[in-house]
This record gives sequence, C-alpha cells and structure tokens, in this order.
Amino acid sequence: MDGAAFEDYRRPGALVDSDHPAVVAFARDAAGAATDPVDVAVRIYFAVRDGLRYDPYGTPLRRDAYVASTCLQARHGYCVNKAGLMAAACRARGIPARLGYADVRNHMTTRRLSEWMGSDVFYFHGYTDVWLNGRWVKATPAFNKELTDKFRLKPLDWDGSADSIYHPFDLEGRRHMEYLAYRGVYADIPFDTLNAAFRQYYPKMYRHDGGAALGGDFAAEGAAEAASR
Repeated sequence: MDGAAFEDYRRPGALVDSDHPAVVAFARDAAGAATDPVDVAVRIYFAVRDGLRYDPYGTPLRRDAYVASTCLQARHGYCVNKAGLMAAACRARGIPARLGYADVRNHMTTRRLSEWMGSDVFYFHGYTDVWLNGRWVKATPAFNKELTDKFRLKPLDWDGSADSIYHPFDLEGRRHMEYLAYRGVYADIPFDTLNAAFRQYYPKMYRHDGGAALGGDFAAEGAAEAASR
C-alpha cells in the first residue's frame, strides 16, 4: 500500500501517464461511442487485453519500460505494465483506477520461463482496480485471446461488475493459477519495489544481463508444449 489519496487514482502518475497523447487517443478510440463508465472501462479492458500481446520476455527491468505510453507504443507487455496501461486509459476517460499486486502460482508458463525464474511463483502479479458504481472492481488484462487459445485456456472476460482475476483451471481441468498472497494497491507502478523483489526472487533471470529483456517467443513455446501434452 502506498497511502495514496483517492484523487491520486484520477491523476497522471510518473509511470501511469494518463495524460500522454498516445494514451489519451488509445482510451478515446477504445471507448468509442460509450459514455457509461462501466461500458467505457470494459471496452478499455478488451482493447488492452487483446490489442497488446502478452510477452514476459520483452520488458527489460528498467523504469522507462514500465511507463504506460511506452507499453502502448511497444504493443506488448506483461501483467504489470499492461495493468498500468489499463489504469492510465481509464484515468484518461475520467475513471479512477489503481494498480494491485499479488503473488500467484501460475501454471500458464513454459519450461524456458520456469527455468529462468527458478520458481513457479510469480511475485507481484499485476492487475487493475477500477472504481465503478461506488466500489473497486478488479480486472486482469494480461493474457490476450490469441495467447490463451495457444495455451488451451479460456480467455478471461470482464463485465465491469465482478472481480475478474483468473480462472483456476484450464480447459482440461488442470489447475491454472493460485493466488498466494496480496501485496496491496498503488496509485502508480512501484518500480523500485518491483525491481528489488524481482532481483531477489529471480536472480538468474536478472543476473544474466543486468535486467535486459530475455527475448524469445513465449506464445510459440506455449503452443508447442500444449500440443505435446
């Protein structure tokens, strides 16, 4: 928790740069003709979920890579910076939004990523908390539909009325994701906290090149492993 005031969830942040022209345009285009905050937020959710490819290999551990407008321009990200973009786009349309984090055991991974991580726990998994109809509603715009299809998972939908965290099982009934501990909510992406945690928990991943992006095709790896099961 960062002790932010409610108004901080409306304002631009250093990383949740909701006033950036590209973010403003993205939010406007995603909202289309919708004016109801729930409808607007849902449209933004799907625009972020499916408009940006989920790629855990493509985000270097640098502050600038976690800026919402940078993620948007790259057209890819992972749970943390995609959640940041959703929060920024919601704020750009006047909807309060913040970032939430949790430690999860995520089975939507690949052998290569697991080897780099040295763990099956994803620390500081990111989601977006959106203020709708007088309460906070959780949304997780991380995994695009094209990716979940390759992993043989049902895509995670969101209607703006109920929390949408992640399905516990895949299409074959295998356990997919378990939430282990919540890390609190923030007005902006807490990069220094994430940086310290990732270097502590994933020393192999961030020792090889000082935090540079790993590179690779996560979707192709997942599709190949799903086909071999």
